[in-house]
Amino acid sequence: MLSARRGLSKIVLATVVAAFSFTTVAAQELNEADIKRLALEAILEKPEILIEALSILQERENVALAEAQTDALSELRDDFEQNAPIFGNLDGSVTLVEFFDYNCGYCRRAAPEVKAVLEASKDVRIIYREFPILGPGSEVAARASLAARNQGKYQQFHEAMMALNGQAVEASVMKIAGDVGLDLEVLKTDMQSDLVNEHIAASLRLAEALGITGTPTFVLGDEIIPGVIERGALLEKIAVLVPE
Repeated sequence: MLSARRGLSKIVLATVVAAFSFTTVAAQELNEADIKRLALEAILEKPEILIEALSILQERENVALAEAQTDALSELRDDFEQNAPIFGNLDGSVTLVEFFDYNCGYCRRAAPEVKAVLEASKDVRIIYREFPILGPGSEVAARASLAARNQGKYQQFHEAMMALNGQAVEASVMKIAGDVGLDLEVLKTDMQSDLVNEHIAASLRLAEALGITGTPTFVLGDEIIPGVIERGALLEKIAVLVPE
């Protein structure tokens, strides 16, 4: 926060200098008291200067975040597959990663879009990263979903959870688990397994490294896509990545 304030002060000063057409030499001779006085005078006279400065600072922060995300992607790309459910064409040339939460309404809206993309493109494989950040019910659902793999029913359970009308809490999660034919006693045991723990921990670690704070978030190539994306737009992005 301190560095951001210092950055903002410098931007305000630059804007002030430009606004009053100071020469380079004059600007260099300003001391801290002059800077504060001129900045305050400029803001009082033209409040839009502050808005402009904040906009410039935000743009710089966005660029820095994008650069950091690109660097992190290059280092962590192989980790997306760590202990993760993978569907679609397992040998597909394009990999789509989704960070999601079963209690996220936007994730539920995105689910049919993702399914349509997998059906429309044979070049795509999807890596699911369970990212339970919306409360205890989300973690129960994520654990049950990951545990369902041991009974060969991850995809059925996943689709049923995404179609859930209401909150994912232990009761609703277990009802859906029973509806798709899971052995509940085995499921409850598997929900506490090391593999489940490791997947969730890895998702949290990856999300933090990439600056992912919400769901759904997709990773496609070198791009991080927050929020719902329609199938048409997603297919267009995928087409660019498919080798000729």
